[in-house]
Amino acid sequence: MTLESEAQDTTILHGHVKWFDPTKGFGFVIADEGGADILLHANVLRNFGQSSVADGAGIEIEVQDTQRGRQAVAVRAITPPETTEILGLAEEQSEEFDLENAGPVVPARVKWFDKGKGFGFANIFGSDEDVFIHIEVLRRSGLADLQPGEAICLRTIQGKRGKLALVVSAWDSAVNEVG
Repeated sequence: MTLESEAQDTTILHGHVKWFDPTKGFGFVIADEGGADILLHANVLRNFGQSSVADGAGIEIEVQDTQRGRQAVAVRAITPPETTEILGLAEEQSEEFDLENAGPVVPARVKWFDKGKGFGFANIFGSDEDVFIHIEVLRRSGLADLQPGEAICLRTIQGKRGKLALVVSAWDSAVNEVG
């Protein structure tokens, strides 16, 4: 099979992430048009510049039919899941935070993140100060998990007990938007 015929065998589909487990290295997408689940491998997601994606996130992918079923071969776009509710973040619930008051997009590195606990911390490059990242902020940003040492971009605001992330984005996607 040539590269040209491979390109002709792909279809662009819109759908949403059924689930994605970065530990297992894969997940599944449900196409808006229906049909069988579509395999989304971690390498395909990494080629887009993300190590995870939130369940329920909107996604535009290039799909190929294989002997083992439909598989995503490229991610074209990801939109955060539609949610108006932020649960479990007492500080955000008790204070109104407006994204317009958040700082600029800054590069950071994940210190640690525990999906089970629902939070973690990152450090902005050039600063020792920890930035709190809540799981709901991560989900609202279209991500499901973070790995220690992972390069990310943040928009933060000063909370009662320190800096809070209001937006988290993959390093590659933020660099592509700027560059």
